[in-house]
Amino acid sequence: MYHRPVYQILFARLKEPRKFLQVLAGPRQTGKTTLIRQAMESLTLASHYASADEPTLQSRTWIEQQWEMGRLLVREKGNKAGALLVLDEIQKVAGWSETVKRLWDADTAKKVDLRVVLLGSAPLLIQQGLADSLAGRFEIIPVVHWSYSEMKDAFGWGLDQYVYFGGYPGAADLINDRQRWARYIIDSLIETTISRDILLMTRIDKPALLRRLFQLGCNYSGQILSYQKMIGQLPDAGNTTTLAHYLELMSGAGMLTGLHKLTDQRVRQRASSPKLQVLNTALLSAQSNLSFDAARKDREFWGRLVESAAGAHLINSATGTGIEVYYWRERGKEVDFILRLNKATVAIEVKSGYSKGSLPGMGEFGRVFKPKRKLLVGGEGTPVEKFLSVPVENWFD
Repeated sequence: MYHRPVYQILFARLKEPRKFLQVLAGPRQTGKTTLIRQAMESLTLASHYASADEPTLQSRTWIEQQWEMGRLLVREKGNKAGALLVLDEIQKVAGWSETVKRLWDADTAKKVDLRVVLLGSAPLLIQQGLADSLAGRFEIIPVVHWSYSEMKDAFGWGLDQYVYFGGYPGAADLINDRQRWARYIIDSLIETTISRDILLMTRIDKPALLRRLFQLGCNYSGQILSYQKMIGQLPDAGNTTTLAHYLELMSGAGMLTGLHKLTDQRVRQRASSPKLQVLNTALLSAQSNLSFDAARKDREFWGRLVESAAGAHLINSATGTGIEVYYWRERGKEVDFILRLNKATVAIEVKSGYSKGSLPGMGEFGRVFKPKRKLLVGGEGTPVEKFLSVPVENWFD
């Protein structure tokens, strides 16, 4: 049985006396359900698991029914023994947070030792409910896309396999049949995330635009693209506010994000042209017309994949650490990625083998911002394989 590093965090918290709701949040197919089932098997607690992942949305009554199942286990085993209730895809229940708050507070008042784990596939959407009603009652355990080290340990993958096929463990057995693998990524991950994790639960006035924006973002992953240029390439795009909102939703669903430019003012950061970035390179390569072998021979495409893999690694690894990821560009000079922790910064340039149209700006950035570390990845710098194996916080040591 393969355990991800996040498993130890989850297991340790569930062994503690009941204090907080535990929220296991992350994109689809990153192993959240597997993690909780492994924990349920290892713990001595009686447990009950239920999922709201149905084609139609569940009601609050469903939560109450499942909660009563958990309370029944506590009564059967005795309150000192406690019990565990797991509710999967909880954000798909309309008004879920208010119902959970009421039930959790009732158990707290009566000292019922029912430990509760909520699972959700869209961090942005689940946090909306948490922030509204459950302040001070929960802890989030982020579950991000699988890293290179995890795919290597679990499936024996090499660097090139990870760069092209990305970090979806459920697709690992399909990579020898490229067409079947690509259909799985497109149909079971991309379309399911858009249709069931975004469109089903959020008012989207232009669903076709959201899909086209995702395609555009994949095509331009690793590149800075102004909202005005996006509008020029997207029919019926509306305004920049709509595009920024749709991009934020896709970022919350763990698909595609837009990195902000590092500036000295938050307002300017929010208004900057985003650097588009897939959060798993499978989303880019599955939609291309290039096979694994053809992609490796295409210098420009492979360079985009390598830089996208580096960016995805930084963003995923930084999740939950307090480290922020940016890019920097001034007067045609650019630094690919900037890490910031409090006032310390780390500047990272990826030498990926394709021309990005901007001159390296490491020297100018170093003069202005005086980073803690300047890092070159690839070429004569840190090998890409080593870089993808190092947790992001290590660069601040």
